[in-house]
Amino acid sequence: MSDENPHVRKMKEVAADPHRFAKEHLKAFVERIERVEDERRELSNDKRDIYAEAKANGFSTRAIKNVVKIRNYEREHGREARLSEEAILETYMKALGMLN
Repeated sequence: MSDENPHVRKMKEVAADPHRFAKEHLKAFVERIERVEDERRELSNDKRDIYAEAKANGFSTRAIKNVVKIRNYEREHGREARLSEEAILETYMKALGMLN
């Protein structure tokens, strides 16, 4: 068994075959991306199931999606920004005859 420092051993491996190290590095990135994609797919399925459950309980999924969108907007930009956007939207809708 060698008393060699693991870092020194790794440097020697890289020096001996730099292409192998690059391949391992690339493979690690690809595998991380694949894991994240799997997690995103699972989360997307979970989200779909939640909307299906809400719909089965009589809720409007379209309305829920809008509420989620509004809450996310508020979290990012603040309540005042959301109210300002809503006022502008109402003004435009009135100008187009879309409101009474």
